[in-house]
Amino acid sequence: MDRIVRIGNGQGFWGDSIDAPLELLTRGPLDYLGLDYLAEVTLSIMMRQRLRDPHKGFAADFITLLRRALPVIVERGVKVVTNAGGLNPAACRDEVLRVARQLGISGLRVGVVEGDDLLPHVDELLAAGCRLEHMETKRPLADERAKVLSVNAYLGARPVAEALRQGAGIVLAGRITDTSLALGPLVHEFG
Repeated sequence: MDRIVRIGNGQGFWGDSIDAPLELLTRGPLDYLGLDYLAEVTLSIMMRQRLRDPHKGFAADFITLLRRALPVIVERGVKVVTNAGGLNPAACRDEVLRVARQLGISGLRVGVVEGDDLLPHVDELLAAGCRLEHMETKRPLADERAKVLSVNAYLGARPVAEALRQGAGIVLAGRITDTSLALGPLVHEFG
């Protein structure tokens, strides 16, 4: 097999410089751009934002990046995979599409990967006998229920690959594994 897929990863955390992804987009051949914005504490911050404003809860830095990068992304046909959707991937999608319209870009297909946010299902899961615990302290979630702001499962590469299969040029996710930013495109390309 001599097919090459070029994947660049240009963000390592929320607040990282936008220079690296811009350089990746303009310096050489690139098929996919992966952008990682999330850490566990980031999700708590995003939940507080979403509680104050239902249109927040995602990495606003991604929108800032797109204002500069989207024309290059579209012109070069680079597909973007990111967890910038945070706790509100649908609101992030709406902002992405708003930026595209402002830039005169039409036809942009944005895929949203959902399913990581388990907060609406916590009581149901606990009632069914599922043992949920804090990932660091291992304390049962039932003991801390009143303090819990977010409960997220790590999703893998398959939903990312599926969004790409359906034609997404940008894939927005919440909590996916870090490796899914690259593995999702590879599963899409090579099965």
